[in-house]
Amino acid sequence: MSHFDIKQIVAQRLGENYELHEKYINSTLVKVFRTIKFDRVYAKAKGCYLWDKEGNRYLDLLSGFGVFGAGRNHPLVAQVIRDVLELDLPNMVQMDCAFLAGIFAEALLKRCPPHLNAVFFCNSGTEAVEAALKFARAATGRSRLAYLDHGWHGLTLGALSIMGNDEFREGFGELLPGQRIPYGDLDAAEEALSKNDVACLAVECIQGKGVRLPPPGYLEGLQQICRKHGTLLFCDEVQAGLGRTGKMFSFQHWNLEPDIITVSKALSGGYVPVGAMITRRAIYQKVFHRMDRCWVHSTTFGRNNLAMACGLASLHILEAENLIERSATQGQKIMDAVNALRAKHEVLKEARGKGCMIGIEFHEPKSLGLKLAWKAVHAAHDGLFAQMVVMPLLDKHHILTQVSGSHGDIIRILPPFIISDEDIAYFVNALDSVLAESHNVTGPMWELGKNLVKAALANKTPATERLGKEQ
Repeated sequence: MSHFDIKQIVAQRLGENYELHEKYINSTLVKVFRTIKFDRVYAKAKGCYLWDKEGNRYLDLLSGFGVFGAGRNHPLVAQVIRDVLELDLPNMVQMDCAFLAGIFAEALLKRCPPHLNAVFFCNSGTEAVEAALKFARAATGRSRLAYLDHGWHGLTLGALSIMGNDEFREGFGELLPGQRIPYGDLDAAEEALSKNDVACLAVECIQGKGVRLPPPGYLEGLQQICRKHGTLLFCDEVQAGLGRTGKMFSFQHWNLEPDIITVSKALSGGYVPVGAMITRRAIYQKVFHRMDRCWVHSTTFGRNNLAMACGLASLHILEAENLIERSATQGQKIMDAVNALRAKHEVLKEARGKGCMIGIEFHEPKSLGLKLAWKAVHAAHDGLFAQMVVMPLLDKHHILTQVSGSHGDIIRILPPFIISDEDIAYFVNALDSVLAESHNVTGPMWELGKNLVKAALANKTPATERLGKEQ
């Protein structure tokens, strides 16, 4: 057998990342990362930190778009993977009922409200959403879907049909029949569902794009309207679930009783992708209602041993390390400290969110010089100021954050729940420093803004529109 050494490959070729992606994968994304100076080569990760090839440490406030609630490379998850490999268990036999999938389903459902008592395992959040849509249509006999403006649910074709962001839908042709509902408008929701032909209403209780919080009574009103018209309430918990908002699931903040939920991201422990669609048994059985339909919705890798073991470990860590409570307390500390900066920085509107799901929004300043500079940048693109904040946070302070979508001056942070008080203080001081630089309209920050404007105008699709795309 020929020799294969993955460690040797990493040692010899780490640093070729962007050239390889430019040649073989997504050259446009490479161009964006180079434009905004995010083309770092990360070589090591642990907990809340990344290290680049040169040994510089970075505070990771993105957590892989919310995957690393317990931190990167958690030793327990790594050990569980080693243990499963050493057991030489049969994996993906398919013509059997996989043992670890049953154990994991039992553990997951114990953390759910009792009415959610059946689970379908898959490989990602968007696959879980696809399952939710299919199960909702089968259970109701209806084909139409409803979703909220600005909502994010994934990029596969079904999930894209309930995407509330037009830039992702553009260019992919006709999608599934659906009704977009203006966010916050209960009358519009009533009208959309009133024909009793909508299978499910897809909702992010806290919208990932911009970290948008619902108006008082809104989510409860949506649930009532769904019940009235026989529409299933589908709460997408892919990003917000598993402690991200300071509760196991975000819908628990509003005491909702969804018919279907989806989970993924943090469930993986950051090692092996896993997703799950969880619903009522009665809905589940509408799909698998005859013996000849026992496989009408399935996935080859969905119940694989490594994913199931990582999921079990992740649930254990959340509780054993009190990470859900820690997410609530540490996230509130971040928001309080950032909001305390508003007295110093007129461009800072607010920090908002729940737990460790936080949006920091900026708005037009009042002083004349800053107002003119703000308007000049926004004439090119309305998300450039946020990018002007994100870039020096990475370049000068080694903090990884993200512009939250293509439109609006919002940065999103999704810190690991284990973030320390010291790291919170470091981030807030760095943000304070960057915003202080924005007061000097002839300084390097606004010069950076001019360069971003040039890059935006030079490309049909602005460079910043590639940032904040994923959940």
